[in-house]
Amino acid sequence: MTNNTDRSGISRRTAIATAGALGALGAVMATGTGATAAPGAKAPKPSLNFGKDGKFKVIQFNDTQDDEQTDRRTIELMNGTLDAEKPDFVVINGDVINGSCDTELEVKQALNQVVQPMESRKIPWAVTFGNHDEDSVARTGMTEAKMLQFLQSYSFNVNGDSTDGVTGTSNSLLLVQSSKSKAPAFGLWLIDTGRYAPDSINGQDFAGYPDWDWVRMDQVTWYRNLSIATEQKYGRKIPSLMWGHIALHEHRNMWFASLDSRTDTDHQRAVQKHGIVGERNEDECPGPFNSGLFNAFLERGDVRGYFVGHDHVNTYVGNYYGVELGYGPGTGFGAYGLPGADRNRLRGARVFELDENHAGVYKSTRLVFAKDMGIDLTANDQPITPLPLGPDQQ
Repeated sequence: MTNNTDRSGISRRTAIATAGALGALGAVMATGTGATAAPGAKAPKPSLNFGKDGKFKVIQFNDTQDDEQTDRRTIELMNGTLDAEKPDFVVINGDVINGSCDTELEVKQALNQVVQPMESRKIPWAVTFGNHDEDSVARTGMTEAKMLQFLQSYSFNVNGDSTDGVTGTSNSLLLVQSSKSKAPAFGLWLIDTGRYAPDSINGQDFAGYPDWDWVRMDQVTWYRNLSIATEQKYGRKIPSLMWGHIALHEHRNMWFASLDSRTDTDHQRAVQKHGIVGERNEDECPGPFNSGLFNAFLERGDVRGYFVGHDHVNTYVGNYYGVELGYGPGTGFGAYGLPGADRNRLRGARVFELDENHAGVYKSTRLVFAKDMGIDLTANDQPITPLPLGPDQQ
């Protein structure tokens, strides 16, 4: 996000990720544990693998949000995190670039800068799209669809194709295969939370309301149907995490343990009730409507956590009625941060530890920060020259 509300082809991975394998999504005809998936909903095969030790690690980078002259410290932070943590999968969770690119080439260079840390280490990776990724489309012609096609040309990208009839770009489920069997032990959901609210709905504008986008009902249906289909295929619910760029209304509700009251006393009650840790340095910025996605999590019972970015200087996580809701800190040094000299204090990433030998598989999450890696935190910009594109990305 920004710190104001101004509006400024078929992939070869269809067999790897699920978005292109869904087919038509119809109405669910039953509810509860005996629910039947919509016609055409098809669960994917596992595409990633737990290690022989039963472990799997995920890194969430967020809001790398720069142009083709990426701040050098963004790349230094990504490289340092990958070398220290040695993850099995990485997600850049929205606002991969900003709206400052002027040409198609510059968009490709900007994307290339922030995926090279994973590509050079042969680490599987994917992105979700945020509100800023398409901000330069009027000048560059690079829609999210074209960006997705470009990103899928990289050897270690595992983004799924977009699904006909479902809002958003590359909504995906990636299944991680067990080290003990050919069945999946965990799921990694990626959802496109959109960009901005429309100018109006039914003749009413959004003056006075947040004008970010929200997860649409067809996406909630997509998640629900694919969750059901996956349970039916493998005979059990697959524990999972989901990443999307924009926070849910439930993030704010959790911070205060309240819908209407937002006092320090409310938050202290929430810390005890929901086990909240981390910082909240700006208001959450969800869309104007509650999407119903969290309600679907409660019904299905497979998503153990939903993690976002968008609000760069929030880092908190808590347990909201059995589902962890949390933020990854802003990774990109070229984007807004804290005020003044503290601008870059919270640049970082979120780490997720999965372990088949742990109840529920999802074991823990924690943060890593640039400030602990000896990276220069000076509140300035330090752009670098764009890297050349590879032969497959021309």
